[in-house]
Amino acid sequence: MQQISVARLFDGQNWQQNVTLTIEAGRIHSIQPANGAVLQGALVPGFIDVQVNGGGGALFNTNTSLEALRIMVKAHAQFGSTTLLPTVITDSVAVMQQAADVIAQAIATKEPGILGVHFEGPHLSVPKKGVHPEPHIRPLSEAELAIYRRTDLGIKLVTVAPENISPEQIKELVKADVIVCLGHSNADAATVQAALAAGATGFTHLYNAMSPLTSREPGVVGAALADPHSWCGIILDGFHVHPLAVKVALAAKPKGKLLIVTDAMSPVGTSQTEFDFFDGKVIRDGNKLTNLNGNLAGSVLDMASAVAYAIQELGLEQGEAVRMASLYPAEFLGISSERGFIQVGAKADLVLLNEQGLVQQCWLEGQAFIE
Repeated sequence: MQQISVARLFDGQNWQQNVTLTIEAGRIHSIQPANGAVLQGALVPGFIDVQVNGGGGALFNTNTSLEALRIMVKAHAQFGSTTLLPTVITDSVAVMQQAADVIAQAIATKEPGILGVHFEGPHLSVPKKGVHPEPHIRPLSEAELAIYRRTDLGIKLVTVAPENISPEQIKELVKADVIVCLGHSNADAATVQAALAAGATGFTHLYNAMSPLTSREPGVVGAALADPHSWCGIILDGFHVHPLAVKVALAAKPKGKLLIVTDAMSPVGTSQTEFDFFDGKVIRDGNKLTNLNGNLAGSVLDMASAVAYAIQELGLEQGEAVRMASLYPAEFLGISSERGFIQVGAKADLVLLNEQGLVQQCWLEGQAFIE
């Protein structure tokens, strides 16, 4: 058993003052009033990031190894992410298979921090491809379906463009326990609504790489904002989405349906200023990543910074900003029975934030992760 005594604790719903948390076998055993000295700051549920391309200098597409996953987890744990969906950007079937094999190994050995895998592509729209490599964008075939049907990958999330994949194919993916997200799409609203009716439940980085909302054609953005049941990931780095556009989304979507994602690339947690990306390069300028054509190419965003942005730039209460990084992703992924909150019986995935919102310590199933 271990104990953590803190001045403030956010359990996912309410703030508690001066409490002692007891952890046993990776789960929260009890929450009691504290008797002695307490750690200053706020203990909050661990952050859950459903879109992580890399971190710590490792990019999952180009380093599909168990070591790369460990590097990514360690890099993001510094910023409060206790669990991730490592993300494979549009690539060859061979790279997808290799990534799936590594994820399966991580799931089998209970590698800390790895929930499953996110395949962002390759079934995307060329007009809205962003920096995804066009030569690898392709229709859904048996080769990819065989990967998506695997039962050893943990949580499986696939981002598709609904104009390039039929409602029947979406139903097939859902039947294989795949969470289907819509993104990198130039579809009209009717096509999006058909995909939602077929079982798609999410949108990948709302506003970015999707047809916009206009007066006579609501596009992917309009369909996403109008649908009360789906979840929308959003990148809160000040570059991908204007704060007013985020406020529109917050006003339009029911509470709990907008969640923070980082879309993080390899430089997170490092001083790396550029890296090779397929047949080009990505350049870092401060906290902005672009390819050689000037297009946004993922981010160097971390979850703690995104939570701080939500508080400082969007005016959200700290607890609600934390929920966007913990409880709401857990609900989207179907794991909110044991993650995304701090209660007896839940996984002890915890983050200690100081008054400035910086991460002081991070626990993955009760194990302190920051050296």
